[in-house]
Amino acid sequence: MLQTTRAYRGMVTAPHHLAARAGLRVLEDGGNAIEAMVAAAATITVVYPHMNAMGGDNFWLIHTPGREVTAIDACGGAAAKADITFYKDQGLDAIPARGNLAALTVAGAVSGWQKALKFSNEAWGGKLPVARLLEDAIHYAETGVAITRTLAENTAAKLEEMDDAPGFNENFLIDGALPTEGMTHRQPRIAETMRRLANAGLDDFYRGNLARAIAADLERAGTPLCLADLERHQALSVTPLSLDVAGHKIFNLPPPTQGLASLLLLGVYDRLKVQEPETYEYVHGLVEAAKRAFRVRDKYVTDPDYMDVDPTDFLKSTVLDGMAGDIDPNRVLEWPEAETGGDTVWLGAVDNEGRAVSFIQSIYWEFGSGTVLDETGITWQNRGTSFSLDPTHHNCLQPHRRPFHTIQPALAHLSDGRVMPYGTMGGEGQPQTQAMVFSRHVMHGQELQEAVTAPRWLLGRTWGAETTSLRIENRFDPSVIAALKAAGHPIEDVGAFDEVMGHAGALVHHPGGLIEGAADPRGDGQAAGF
Repeated sequence: MLQTTRAYRGMVTAPHHLAARAGLRVLEDGGNAIEAMVAAAATITVVYPHMNAMGGDNFWLIHTPGREVTAIDACGGAAAKADITFYKDQGLDAIPARGNLAALTVAGAVSGWQKALKFSNEAWGGKLPVARLLEDAIHYAETGVAITRTLAENTAAKLEEMDDAPGFNENFLIDGALPTEGMTHRQPRIAETMRRLANAGLDDFYRGNLARAIAADLERAGTPLCLADLERHQALSVTPLSLDVAGHKIFNLPPPTQGLASLLLLGVYDRLKVQEPETYEYVHGLVEAAKRAFRVRDKYVTDPDYMDVDPTDFLKSTVLDGMAGDIDPNRVLEWPEAETGGDTVWLGAVDNEGRAVSFIQSIYWEFGSGTVLDETGITWQNRGTSFSLDPTHHNCLQPHRRPFHTIQPALAHLSDGRVMPYGTMGGEGQPQTQAMVFSRHVMHGQELQEAVTAPRWLLGRTWGAETTSLRIENRFDPSVIAALKAAGHPIEDVGAFDEVMGHAGALVHHPGGLIEGAADPRGDGQAAGF
């Protein structure tokens, strides 16, 4: 079993060890947690290219001791040309999941790096240049990295879906054949694109020569995006949502993310007063709390500019009390098929001054749209497929509208002064896994790595899968499984450390300076400290 990592000077956790190491090298060079995160975020686009890319989005929670938590929303909106008529005129009743027409929203990831570094420079005195922060990513893109099992398996599983995805085969196949674990994957076009960013600055992605090259790529690929869409994009500073749970304050991102659902889930679970983890009461309570949280999410959460309700209204004690009171301890709430899925990476960093970052980056489904841009080599997200072509739907497609996001990083201020950034990838599983990690460690006293390693479950979709059964790892006690089935849960047994459960991670900074870290054994990562 993995053990909790402990250090004092700094730590980074990521679902790929080379990304964690890239962030740690920045901390060792005197950089801060934001600078380390940019280095790790850039590197993981190279070493885990099926999970995220510069063509995706990201969100940030940033903790500065003695200050309010800062949140950054780097989510791109739909193209000006992308409206319901655009797709209906092509005989479509839904936005395609793959290919050029799935690449309809601006990629916000690089703007998130840019805005976070501006905060680092102004509030933390950050000084490391972009060229230094992209150093490892450029090196691995140029010289190559060993293909992971998850990349090889996903390439094989999704290849048939990519027939209409320009550039996919050229980028993800090796000499025209499916890759196997341990083969070398080189991405020279990504290396050159990152060099251009290092030389010209990150804004060049949206309003410079690189932006013009990206726009030309997007046009050649047949997407609805154009240069004007890139030029109008800006990452946003937003006010995080927060909630007191069991005496601790937890933070998450507001809409268009499902951060509200993550807070609701823990707020409802807290009211059930479960005494022990790994019991029927624990699993049933969190699953039923998730259903109540998802009811709210699925009815209301979209681009906040289009919402007619205040998400903070759902975090009031009376609302949470009512949701908890609706849970039957012995029977399930029948659950309809959900509509979300996703592919993501979560990373965390803490530096020697106790400054902390919780960060998440995504291209939505594995490989996103599958569209790989010709000159720049960027894989573009398919986040816009979460839009509906039904004009009466609360998340209907409109030009420049930002899509609903499953991804959301979490951070907690614990009652004893500890600070805990934590999170996971995994679509519908993100609020559920966040709740498992937080409740096991903070509310039930499990060691940090134990809380991440412990068996998990997933209600609903992830990784593009259609099932909405309650998938549960087979390490739970058989009596717990039997009790869940008796209560009416549609149980589907999966492997002991099944990747469908996502790749979670967490860091905890103690008031005395100790940093604890955990990485998920289901992934290829580590918590790297010094």
